[in-house]
Amino acid sequence: MALEFDLIFGLHSIAAALTNTRRVHQKLVATDEGLAELQRKHRINPKNLNVKIEILSSHSLQEQAKKLCMHMDLEFTRVPSGVYLQTSPLETFTIQEFLNDPNARLLALDQITDVHNGAAILRTACFYGVTGVLIPSEKSFGLTPSFYRIASGAVEYVNLIRVNSLSRAVGQMNDAGFTTVGLSEHSTENLGPEELRAQKKICLLLGAEETGLSNAVARLVKKNLSLPSQGNIKSLNVSSAAAIAMEKCFGI
Repeated sequence: MALEFDLIFGLHSIAAALTNTRRVHQKLVATDEGLAELQRKHRINPKNLNVKIEILSSHSLQEQAKKLCMHMDLEFTRVPSGVYLQTSPLETFTIQEFLNDPNARLLALDQITDVHNGAAILRTACFYGVTGVLIPSEKSFGLTPSFYRIASGAVEYVNLIRVNSLSRAVGQMNDAGFTTVGLSEHSTENLGPEELRAQKKICLLLGAEETGLSNAVARLVKKNLSLPSQGNIKSLNVSSAAAIAMEKCFGI
Protein backbone atom coordinates (compact mmCIF):
# COMPACT_ATOMS: atom_id res chain seq x y z
CA MET A 1 0.00 0.00 0.00
CA ALA A 2 1.10 3.60 -0.55
CA LEU A 3 2.44 5.07 2.67
CA GLU A 4 0.75 8.19 3.99
CA PHE A 5 4.02 9.53 5.35
CA ASP A 6 7.67 8.70 5.85
CA LEU A 7 8.84 7.78 9.31
CA ILE A 8 12.48 8.73 9.80
CA PHE A 9 14.81 7.55 12.55
CA GLY A 10 18.41 8.65 13.17
CA LEU A 11 19.74 12.12 13.96
CA HIS A 12 21.71 12.56 10.71
CA SER A 13 18.72 11.46 8.62
CA ILE A 14 16.28 13.67 10.53
CA ALA A 15 18.55 16.70 10.22
CA ALA A 16 18.88 16.19 6.46
CA ALA A 17 15.14 15.69 6.02
CA LEU A 18 14.28 18.80 8.06
CA THR A 19 16.28 20.96 5.63
CA ASN A 20 14.88 19.27 2.51
CA THR A 21 12.51 21.82 0.99
CA ARG A 22 10.83 19.08 -1.07
CA ARG A 23 9.27 17.62 2.07
CA VAL A 24 6.30 18.83 4.09
CA HIS A 25 6.79 17.88 7.72
CA GLN A 26 3.93 16.69 9.89
CA LYS A 27 5.64 16.55 13.26
CA LEU A 28 8.91 16.00 15.06
CA VAL A 29 8.48 13.79 18.12
CA ALA A 30 11.23 13.88 20.73
CA THR A 31 12.18 13.65 24.34
CA ASP A 32 13.69 16.79 25.86
CA GLU A 33 17.10 15.13 25.68
CA GLY A 34 16.61 13.99 22.08
CA LEU A 35 15.64 17.47 20.91
CA ALA A 36 18.62 19.00 22.69
CA GLU A 37 20.97 16.47 21.08
CA LEU A 38 19.56 17.18 17.61
CA GLN A 39 20.14 20.88 18.12
CA ARG A 40 23.62 20.42 19.55
CA LYS A 41 24.96 17.92 16.99
CA HIS A 42 23.46 19.45 13.86
CA ARG A 43 23.04 23.10 14.80
CA ILE A 44 19.40 22.93 13.81
CA ASN A 45 16.71 24.65 15.80
CA PRO A 46 13.47 22.92 14.74
CA LYS A 47 11.53 25.80 16.29
CA ASN A 48 12.74 27.92 13.36
CA LEU A 49 11.44 25.40 10.84
CA ASN A 50 7.89 24.73 9.70
CA VAL A 51 7.37 21.65 11.84
CA LYS A 52 5.21 20.83 14.84
CA ILE A 53 7.23 19.61 17.84
CA GLU A 54 5.76 17.10 20.25
CA ILE A 55 7.67 16.40 23.46
CA LEU A 56 7.11 13.00 25.09
CA SER A 57 8.67 10.84 27.73
CA SER A 58 11.04 8.16 26.48
CA HIS A 59 8.51 5.37 27.09
CA SER A 60 5.63 7.24 25.43
CA LEU A 61 7.80 8.07 22.40
CA GLN A 62 8.74 4.41 21.86
CA GLU A 63 5.13 3.28 22.25
CA GLN A 64 3.84 5.90 19.81
CA ALA A 65 6.51 4.94 17.25
CA LYS A 66 5.56 1.28 17.67
CA LYS A 67 1.91 2.08 16.89
CA LEU A 68 2.92 4.05 13.79
CA CYS A 69 5.01 1.13 12.53
CA MET A 70 2.08 -1.23 13.04
CA HIS A 71 -0.17 1.17 11.12
CA MET A 72 2.35 1.24 8.27
CA ASP A 73 2.84 -2.55 8.40
CA LEU A 74 6.52 -2.09 9.27
CA GLU A 75 8.68 -4.02 11.69
CA PHE A 76 9.36 -1.88 14.75
CA THR A 77 12.91 -1.21 15.88
CA ARG A 78 13.61 0.94 18.90
CA VAL A 79 13.89 4.65 18.10
CA PRO A 80 17.49 5.77 18.64
CA SER A 81 18.41 9.08 20.30
CA GLY A 82 14.86 9.75 21.50
CA VAL A 83 13.61 11.52 18.36
CA TYR A 84 11.80 10.69 15.12
CA LEU A 85 10.30 12.66 12.24
CA GLN A 86 6.96 12.12 10.56
CA THR A 87 7.03 13.79 7.13
CA SER A 88 5.64 13.65 3.61
CA PRO A 89 6.77 10.80 1.34
CA LEU A 90 9.94 11.50 -0.58
CA GLU A 91 9.45 12.68 -4.15
CA THR A 92 10.52 10.18 -6.81
CA PHE A 93 11.24 10.66 -10.51
CA THR A 94 10.88 8.81 -13.82
CA ILE A 95 13.73 7.70 -16.07
CA GLN A 96 12.42 9.96 -18.85
CA GLU A 97 13.47 12.98 -16.81
CA PHE A 98 17.13 11.97 -17.05
CA LEU A 99 17.49 10.53 -20.55
CA ASN A 100 18.54 13.86 -22.10
CA ASP A 101 20.93 14.88 -19.33
CA PRO A 102 24.32 15.04 -21.13
CA ASN A 103 26.27 14.40 -17.92
CA ALA A 104 24.00 11.96 -16.13
CA ARG A 105 25.66 9.57 -13.68
CA LEU A 106 23.08 6.97 -12.80
CA LEU A 107 23.06 3.87 -10.64
CA ALA A 108 20.55 1.02 -10.99
CA LEU A 109 19.81 -1.58 -8.32
CA ASP A 110 18.51 -4.91 -9.60
CA GLN A 111 16.82 -7.22 -7.05
CA ILE A 112 18.61 -5.72 -4.04
CA THR A 113 16.18 -6.36 -1.21
CA ASP A 114 18.32 -6.00 1.92
CA VAL A 115 17.71 -2.67 3.66
CA HIS A 116 21.26 -2.46 5.04
CA ASN A 117 22.81 -2.97 1.60
CA GLY A 118 20.39 -0.57 -0.08
CA ALA A 119 21.01 2.18 2.47
CA ALA A 120 24.79 1.74 2.37
CA ILE A 121 24.77 1.92 -1.43
CA LEU A 122 22.65 5.11 -1.37
CA ARG A 123 25.10 6.70 1.06
CA THR A 124 28.03 5.85 -1.23
CA ALA A 125 26.10 7.10 -4.27
CA CYS A 126 25.63 10.43 -2.53
CA PHE A 127 29.35 10.56 -1.74
CA TYR A 128 30.19 10.13 -5.45
CA GLY A 129 27.65 12.68 -6.65
CA VAL A 130 25.45 10.19 -8.48
CA THR A 131 22.64 12.01 -10.29
CA GLY A 132 19.96 9.41 -9.63
CA VAL A 133 19.38 5.85 -8.47
CA LEU A 134 16.99 3.55 -10.33
CA ILE A 135 14.93 1.35 -8.00
CA PRO A 136 12.47 -1.21 -9.44
CA SER A 137 8.98 -1.18 -7.97
CA GLU A 138 9.24 -4.89 -7.10
CA LYS A 139 11.97 -7.00 -5.48
CA SER A 140 13.62 -3.99 -3.86
CA PHE A 141 14.21 -2.74 -0.34
CA GLY A 142 11.64 -0.38 1.16
CA LEU A 143 12.13 3.15 2.47
CA THR A 144 11.62 2.11 6.07
CA PRO A 145 12.70 3.91 9.27
CA SER A 146 15.70 1.57 9.46
CA PHE A 147 16.63 2.39 5.87
CA TYR A 148 16.57 6.11 6.59
CA ARG A 149 18.68 5.66 9.72
CA ILE A 150 21.36 3.62 7.94
CA ALA A 151 21.41 5.90 4.87
CA SER A 152 22.35 8.75 7.22
CA GLY A 153 20.55 11.44 5.23
CA ALA A 154 21.91 10.50 1.80
CA VAL A 155 18.47 9.83 0.39
CA GLU A 156 17.61 13.52 0.74
CA TYR A 157 20.31 14.45 -1.79
CA VAL A 158 20.11 11.66 -4.39
CA ASN A 159 17.21 11.53 -6.85
CA LEU A 160 15.27 8.27 -6.57
CA ILE A 161 14.01 6.99 -9.91
CA ARG A 162 11.17 4.48 -9.69
CA VAL A 163 10.83 2.07 -12.64
CA ASN A 164 8.26 -0.68 -13.20
CA SER A 165 10.63 -2.60 -15.45
CA LEU A 166 14.38 -2.18 -15.06
CA SER A 167 15.09 -4.01 -18.31
CA ARG A 168 12.84 -1.56 -20.19
CA ALA A 169 14.64 1.34 -18.52
CA VAL A 170 18.01 -0.09 -19.59
CA GLY A 171 16.75 -0.28 -23.17
CA GLN A 172 15.63 3.34 -22.99
CA MET A 173 19.01 4.43 -21.65
CA ASN A 174 20.82 2.52 -24.39
CA ASP A 175 18.66 4.23 -27.01
CA ALA A 176 19.42 7.61 -25.41
CA GLY A 177 23.17 7.11 -25.74
CA PHE A 178 24.01 5.92 -22.23
CA THR A 179 26.87 3.55 -21.58
CA THR A 180 25.21 0.92 -19.39
CA VAL A 181 27.74 -0.99 -17.31
CA GLY A 182 26.82 -4.15 -15.43
CA LEU A 183 28.89 -5.31 -12.47
CA SER A 184 29.51 -9.02 -12.95
CA GLU A 185 31.95 -11.40 -11.27
CA HIS A 186 31.82 -13.59 -14.37
CA SER A 187 32.95 -10.90 -16.79
CA THR A 188 36.32 -11.12 -18.52
CA GLU A 189 36.25 -7.48 -19.54
CA ASN A 190 38.91 -5.41 -17.81
CA LEU A 191 37.54 -1.88 -18.05
CA GLY A 192 39.90 0.75 -16.76
CA PRO A 193 38.78 3.87 -14.86
CA GLU A 194 39.98 6.12 -17.69
CA GLU A 195 37.65 4.41 -20.16
CA LEU A 196 34.73 4.44 -17.74
CA ARG A 197 35.10 8.05 -16.67
CA ALA A 198 35.37 9.18 -20.28
CA GLN A 199 31.69 8.30 -20.74
CA LYS A 200 29.49 11.39 -20.49
CA LYS A 201 26.27 9.48 -19.83
CA ILE A 202 26.75 6.35 -17.79
CA CYS A 203 24.63 4.00 -15.70
CA LEU A 204 26.23 1.44 -13.40
CA LEU A 205 24.01 -1.57 -12.67
CA LEU A 206 24.32 -3.72 -9.56
CA GLY A 207 22.60 -7.03 -8.92
CA ALA A 208 21.82 -9.19 -5.91
CA GLU A 209 24.73 -10.76 -4.05
CA GLU A 210 23.71 -14.36 -4.69
CA THR A 211 22.59 -14.13 -8.31
CA GLY A 212 23.98 -10.89 -9.74
CA LEU A 213 22.03 -9.09 -12.44
CA SER A 214 18.84 -10.71 -13.65
CA ASN A 215 19.04 -12.28 -17.12
CA ALA A 216 16.60 -9.73 -18.54
CA VAL A 217 18.90 -6.89 -17.48
CA ALA A 218 22.28 -8.56 -18.03
CA ARG A 219 21.63 -9.25 -21.71
CA LEU A 220 20.96 -5.55 -22.38
CA VAL A 221 23.97 -3.85 -20.77
CA LYS A 222 26.57 -2.53 -23.20
CA LYS A 223 29.60 -3.33 -21.04
CA ASN A 224 30.43 -5.52 -18.07
CA LEU A 225 32.72 -4.63 -15.20
CA SER A 226 34.45 -7.17 -12.97
CA LEU A 227 36.39 -6.75 -9.74
CA PRO A 228 39.10 -9.44 -9.83
CA SER A 229 40.12 -10.79 -6.44
CA GLN A 230 43.75 -10.39 -5.45
CA GLY A 231 43.49 -12.52 -2.32
CA ASN A 232 41.85 -15.60 -0.87
CA ILE A 233 38.40 -14.02 -0.53
CA LYS A 234 36.81 -14.21 -3.97
CA SER A 235 33.63 -12.19 -3.49
CA LEU A 236 32.40 -9.05 -1.71
CA ASN A 237 29.25 -7.87 -0.03
CA VAL A 238 27.24 -5.98 -2.66
CA SER A 239 27.55 -2.65 -0.82
CA SER A 240 31.35 -3.03 -0.67
CA ALA A 241 31.51 -4.03 -4.33
CA ALA A 242 29.27 -1.06 -5.16
CA ALA A 243 31.70 1.34 -3.52
CA ILE A 244 34.65 0.02 -5.54
CA ALA A 245 32.66 0.03 -8.76
CA MET A 246 31.51 3.62 -8.17
CA GLU A 247 35.11 4.68 -7.62
CA LYS A 248 35.97 3.18 -11.01
CA CYS A 249 33.01 4.79 -12.77
CA PHE A 250 32.51 8.07 -10.96
CA GLY A 251 35.74 8.78 -9.07
CA ILE A 252 37.93 11.78 -9.83
